[in-house]
Amino acid sequence: MKDLNLRKVTVMRYILPLREGGSLPALAESDDDFKYVLKFRGAGHGVKMLISELLGGKIAEILGLKIPELVFANLDVDFGRTEADEEIQDLLKFSEGLNLGLHYLSGAIAYDPSMKIDALLASKIVWLDAFITNIDRTFKNTNLLWWHKELWVIDNGASFYFHHSWQNFDMAAKTPFKYIKDHVLLPQATKLDEADAFAKSVLNDKIFKELINLIPEDWLQWNDADETPEEIREIYFNFLKTRLENSEIFLNEAKNARG
Repeated sequence: MKDLNLRKVTVMRYILPLREGGSLPALAESDDDFKYVLKFRGAGHGVKMLISELLGGKIAEILGLKIPELVFANLDVDFGRTEADEEIQDLLKFSEGLNLGLHYLSGAIAYDPSMKIDALLASKIVWLDAFITNIDRTFKNTNLLWWHKELWVIDNGASFYFHHSWQNFDMAAKTPFKYIKDHVLLPQATKLDEADAFAKSVLNDKIFKELINLIPEDWLQWNDADETPEEIREIYFNFLKTRLENSEIFLNEAKNARG
């Protein structure tokens, strides 16, 4: 099993906002001379969106899917003070500290839904999104890129939506996830049982513990929850564990949606 830990970089240069995203991500350059798409803790859904990106991205990686390298991206307190756009300046000010970056895939193009891909690959991506309850990989917004003749998964920030209401955790873990009917790859996902068997062969409690321990402590200081950071980690762990144990619930929903 590959090391799940993330590298940490420091953001050196803000290049431009990527305004197609509601959370105003940006292209930036870091001290390792690479460019990253930055997701900011100061954006709309704050650290919960970053947690979704982190957990969803790492689970995709464990499933063998292509995903740009994730890094923790540090923003210094003075960063962005020279930014002319007030909206962006505020975003950067409220994003001091650790944010999340995805390696920028230069020259990548958006996935065209008319493009045929391997059925097992399509099924694994559908399984992933049903598992992490990702509502945002649709025909309207595929969040898939074609790069170097391979399909890459990006943008998992709209997943784990139970953490926005932060209640009924066990019920949330057992949701059929009705939004799977809108998934861009569902028509090609003819091997959902194989994808489920594969996922259960690589995901387990030990992996889930490692994943939730990746979440930075200060991403778990929530004003809208009474739980401590450790208690919040435990809820994420139980969500993942319970959802995997009950995967037939969302698997059957996906199969029915295909039918």
